[in-house]
Amino acid sequence: MKQLVLDLGAEPVHTLESFEVGRNAEVAALMRQFAGRSSREHFAYLWGEVGAGKTHLLRALAATERARYISPFSIESEFLYSPDIDLYLLDDCEKLSPVAQIDAFALFNEIRANDAWMVCSGAVPPAVLPVREDLRTRMGWGLIYQLHGLSDDEKVAALSQAAASRGLTLSPGVLPYLLSHFRRDMRSLSSMLDSLDQYSLETQRPITLPLLREWLQAEKD
Repeated sequence: MKQLVLDLGAEPVHTLESFEVGRNAEVAALMRQFAGRSSREHFAYLWGEVGAGKTHLLRALAATERARYISPFSIESEFLYSPDIDLYLLDDCEKLSPVAQIDAFALFNEIRANDAWMVCSGAVPPAVLPVREDLRTRMGWGLIYQLHGLSDDEKVAALSQAAASRGLTLSPGVLPYLLSHFRRDMRSLSSMLDSLDQYSLETQRPITLPLLREWLQAEKD
């Protein structure tokens, strides 16, 4: 599926408004406070399965002023505290190398000393993160939340709403078919829907289950 692979590789635009809240209303509200630097808690840790929205939220916060997104593979200078930055977003903490763990430990201490803010994310809770003990302790300094993925019904509702906002009409069987046959995270589903929309425009036919199957076969050829 050449075109599908290309679409899935495109970098999406992450905003707090485009985050599908589902059962994460309290987390979403807290992230808005971090975005405005109004949270009384200066540290937060988000954990959950792949596709739950952890990176989405951290990337959205990184788009605010005086914020910095840090991945486990960022260069050493990205882990250094700067007086020009007051919000740090450290993603995928379970992937931190031993050297990056030392840098992250120092950054935690600087952030606390300078009254800045930090949101971290990981696949598991801080207590069982595969990192050094002193860093694990610091990741548990503030609020800890599990992000819950959307249910199938919530995914269908969210995708239907997104389609409607763009003037798309979907046959009732299209979204359930995508959910039952392909990758189930919202980024993949949204990208597949975008590609299907383009195919619909090219063929000048409505988005139905037969069109979906035809498009998938065309992508394989």
